[in-house]
Amino acid sequence: MKLLVTGATGKLGSKVVEALLKTLAAEQLAVSVRNPEKAEGLRARGVDVRLGDFDRPETLDTAFAGIDRLLIISADGDNKTRIRQHANAVGAAERAGVKFIAYTSLANATESTNIMAPPHVATEAAIVKTGIPYSFLRNNWYLENEIGSIQGAIAGAPWVTSAGVGKVGWALQQDYAEAAAAVLTGKGHENTVYELSGPLLTQEELVSVLGVVLSKEIPVQQVDDEKYAEIMKGLGLSDFVIPIVVGIQESIRNRSLEVERNDFEKILGRPVTPISEALTQILNGIS
Repeated sequence: MKLLVTGATGKLGSKVVEALLKTLAAEQLAVSVRNPEKAEGLRARGVDVRLGDFDRPETLDTAFAGIDRLLIISADGDNKTRIRQHANAVGAAERAGVKFIAYTSLANATESTNIMAPPHVATEAAIVKTGIPYSFLRNNWYLENEIGSIQGAIAGAPWVTSAGVGKVGWALQQDYAEAAAAVLTGKGHENTVYELSGPLLTQEELVSVLGVVLSKEIPVQQVDDEKYAEIMKGLGLSDFVIPIVVGIQESIRNRSLEVERNDFEKILGRPVTPISEALTQILNGIS
C-alpha cells in the first residue's frame, strides 16, 4: 500500500510526514511538493518525492499515480484560489483511482460563518461527489497561529484582539499532524468527519495561562474591528492580509470555532496536549 501527503514541506505537512515515518517504511510513503528540491532530505531517507503543483493538474495526475491513500493538506491563498486548487487535487485523485482521501478541513465547516470556510465547504462536497471513501479532519485552530501575539507579549505588548468572548479550540500542529497520520494509516476511518479541537478558551483564558507560563501579567486589549485593523496595519501587515485577520477575529467573536469534541482522543488514544504544556513548547521553539 502506498500513501501520499501533499504539501509535505509545509509546517503541518512536514510534521505529518515525520509522524508517518515512525510507523511506515519510507518506501511506502510518497510526497507531492511544488519544489522537489526542498524535499531532498526526504528523498535521501527513501521517501518517494514527486512534483505536484495544485495549479498544474497534469503534475497531480503523475504525482497521484499508484497511490492508495491520500492526504490533501489545504493550500494557502485567497478563497477563490484555494477552491480552484483543491478541485484540481480532488479531480486528479479521482482520475488516479485513489482509494481513500483524508482532507484537512475547518471546524464545523459546512455550517461555519468563518471567513475561511468556503474553500473547505467546496472541497468536502467535491470529495463526497467522487464516491471515494474519505475522512474530513476539521482542524479547529493551530496554537502556532498566535506566535506573533505571544512574541509581542514577551516583549511587553498587550494582547490585542477584537474576538470578544468567542472561544477557540487551540491545539498544537503536532497534535493535528499525529491525528492525520493515524487516520491515513489506520482502519475504520472511511466516510468520517472528525472535529479536532482542544478545550475551548476565550482570548482572556488563553492569555491567563500564558501569563502563568511566563510568570508575568499580560494585559488583554479588546478593541473593535476598525481599531484592530489599524493596529495590524501599524505592525506592518499588508493591505491584502488585514481584511483576512480582521475577518478571523470576527469569525471567532461569532463563535465559529466553538466546537468541542473528544475526536482527538478517539483518534490518538490520548488527550490533546494540555494548553500550558503546548504554550511551553511554543515558547521553547521561539526562544
